[in-house]
Amino acid sequence: MNKKEIPYKIYLEEKEMPTQWYNVRADMKTKPAPLLNPATLQPMTAEELGAVFCDELVRQELDDCNPYIDIPQEILDFYKMYRPSPLVRAYCLEKKLQTPAKIYYKFEGNNTSGSHKLNSAIAQAYYAKKQGLKGVTTETGAGQWGTALSMACSYFDLDCKVFMVKVSYEQKPFRREVMRTYGASVTPSPSETTQVGRKILAEHPGTTGSLGCAISEAVEAATSAEGYRYVLGSVLNQVLLHQSVIGLETKAALDKYEIVPDMIIGCAGGGSNLGGLISPFMGEKLRGERDYRFIAVEPASCPSFTRGRFAYDFCDTGKVCPLAKMYTLGSGFIPSANHAGGLRYHGMSSTLSQLYDDGLMEARSVEQTAVFEAAEQFARVEGILPAPESSHAIRVAIDEALKCRETGEEKTIVFGLTGTGYFDMVAYEKYNNGEMTDYIPTDADLEKGFAGLPKVEA
Repeated sequence: MNKKEIPYKIYLEEKEMPTQWYNVRADMKTKPAPLLNPATLQPMTAEELGAVFCDELVRQELDDCNPYIDIPQEILDFYKMYRPSPLVRAYCLEKKLQTPAKIYYKFEGNNTSGSHKLNSAIAQAYYAKKQGLKGVTTETGAGQWGTALSMACSYFDLDCKVFMVKVSYEQKPFRREVMRTYGASVTPSPSETTQVGRKILAEHPGTTGSLGCAISEAVEAATSAEGYRYVLGSVLNQVLLHQSVIGLETKAALDKYEIVPDMIIGCAGGGSNLGGLISPFMGEKLRGERDYRFIAVEPASCPSFTRGRFAYDFCDTGKVCPLAKMYTLGSGFIPSANHAGGLRYHGMSSTLSQLYDDGLMEARSVEQTAVFEAAEQFARVEGILPAPESSHAIRVAIDEALKCRETGEEKTIVFGLTGTGYFDMVAYEKYNNGEMTDYIPTDADLEKGFAGLPKVEA
């Protein structure tokens, strides 16, 4: 086939699936700062982290040296149920926009969880089972991670306890019920079931919750029960490692047709999707082999990159987790309940934060109504109802394609379509009814969060 004859969907064969995860930290000149013990402010040891996380995941979390890590065969066998996922040429969107740009999206919604989160959930459940644990605890915001983890735990016959951000618990009942269908217990957070939950409720009566709150409760639940460990769906190095299958498949599909992207765009909440999508391309940039433009897209109501500070901060609202150096709004920051598009975490992956601080990628914040406008525009021509999180990337991909229409440049744009929005219809309903509004925190709002940053010397 002539390289210009690009099919609508580029599928890899099963034998072309990656058999190793790619660890971008191995190629970073400036490594991410270490996690700190909140009591001593010293780097966390493997033994200390092992009290919270699975042993093998701790090793992956601390590995800054090995560029490739083998994917166990049992995980590969599970991946084959829904991977490789397609790389799709958005011909219909291009035509609608009348742009000379070429737009591609990597679609991660072709599994029951509806998102990319399953790539790491199955890995973390596998290592928990291999260690002989009874079960795991976790938090979830919009519910994609909790859904994916409940599926993975069901597969390995593990108990799964999910603390779901209260506002999402109420707004997204169907995603909650999928978790329960797969055997997970789901608790709205903050709750009365943990000490830290009760403390947060006492200090913030009527709070709608945040991922930081839910993390605190999940960690307490794990560390107070024998045979349990805590697992996290984003932010951590280990999660970005597992999600690198997205970028590795994307790059393999592009290479198959000699396509070189000019820009790669991903939504950014904690960093799992964005990190997974860009990792192998960023590796080429770090090694000086090829240059790309990377754009992280976040909500204007929770703007960690664009308005946050690069500092050590607690990973959770209850301040029981390690401190991470990241772009953060402060562990006490709670996004407005009006924000319906996921991506609610107060901070950002330490790996991505370091890459951003080094000037290797850009960040852009977008308002909620503009995101849903892009989501509906995409759905009407491409036939997929996108998750609100993914739609942040769609918004900027459309904006960049329209710039190409103005300039006549034939840029090649790749973005991550992290999942489907079929469990997010309450948000779509609000948008369609004209009830959705934009909320942008003021500088004074953000200062309240920054005031709680811990004092950590460089």
